[in-house]
Amino acid sequence: MEELLKEIRSCTICKAHLPLAPLPILSAHRNARIVLLSQAPGRIAHEKGKAWDDPSGRQLRKWLNVTEAQFYNPENFAIVPIGFCYPGKGKTGDLPPRPECAPQWHKALLDKMPNVELVILIGAYAQKYYLKDKAKRTLTETVGDYKDYLPKYFPIPHPSPTNRFWRSKNPWFEELVVSELQKKVETLLIV
Repeated sequence: MEELLKEIRSCTICKAHLPLAPLPILSAHRNARIVLLSQAPGRIAHEKGKAWDDPSGRQLRKWLNVTEAQFYNPENFAIVPIGFCYPGKGKTGDLPPRPECAPQWHKALLDKMPNVELVILIGAYAQKYYLKDKAKRTLTETVGDYKDYLPKYFPIPHPSPTNRFWRSKNPWFEELVVSELQKKVETLLIV
């Protein structure tokens, strides 16, 4: 695993398409029980060199009902984005994750984590990549039908503050789905 992580962290396959120098951000451990699959690191993550150390990460930890120590313990959570580097800014948020990363690295990473019991698909990019034609027409429908994807996958929206409008239009997510997510996560935590 360490050799693979070293290889990924030195990856430059999409260098020509990035606004900043490549800085693949991920974490994984052979004993990981939960994988957090998301879009790509944002600008703050790129600047800090650390995933989810921002308002989105605080909201995600709240949804998961975990401490920072539990969250950043790679034996609890592997952090594997669809794109490992910050893709740049778009009109209404960050650009989509680079398409090279997931096909190049995900299978090798997941193969080295035999204890994974839950993959949390954070946002539409992760859901479309992993659920393929099983994803519903919209993120709202996919998240609403989360039970269809259990026990392996648990789709959720991205916890970004820019998604507050979605969250206000869909209060059922935090009222009903988050408690189910928390129960599932609690059973899998190591510490």
